[in-house]
Amino acid sequence: MKEILERHSLHSKNIEKLDQPSLELQLVEDVNYAKLSKEVAERTLQLRRLRGEELHHLSIEELHHLEKSLEAGLGRVVAKKSEVIMKEINHLQEKEIQLMAENDRLRQEMLKVSNARKQIHTEMANVIGEDGQSSESVTNISNSAGPSQDYDNSYTSLKLGLVLVFTLNLSSLEHSQ
Repeated sequence: MKEILERHSLHSKNIEKLDQPSLELQLVEDVNYAKLSKEVAERTLQLRRLRGEELHHLSIEELHHLEKSLEAGLGRVVAKKSEVIMKEINHLQEKEIQLMAENDRLRQEMLKVSNARKQIHTEMANVIGEDGQSSESVTNISNSAGPSQDYDNSYTSLKLGLVLVFTLNLSSLEHSQ
């Protein structure tokens, strides 16, 4: 039993030693920390100088070097800005072409509708010429909601009814577009 207790205490002491970092490891970590801290401080100072801050301790040569760095960076910014603007211009030109094509397509559709209306009016004039009715009476009949009940001739009624149906269908077609 005594042996077990001794081994346990010896093992506990070894674990405590393992938990404590070695002096060498701690020295390496301290050196790395110091290097990284120095690098962060240098980068922070460099960034401030690029912003135009803390320039009072710089020599003419250092100021000239800083100026060259800023000019090079500005040149890259201007080039990137120009590239983005050109892409936007190209995109807008493509959009313009699409809109012009859509405008032409709509203009063609309007011409078709206009030609169909002219054809209807021509056909109505032909019907008027054949039956001897005035254009005003045909227009009134074609614009009414339903056919009039006082037709003398069933043939004339049939012709005017067809014109009316055709006109109503065309009107509904125009409104749907």
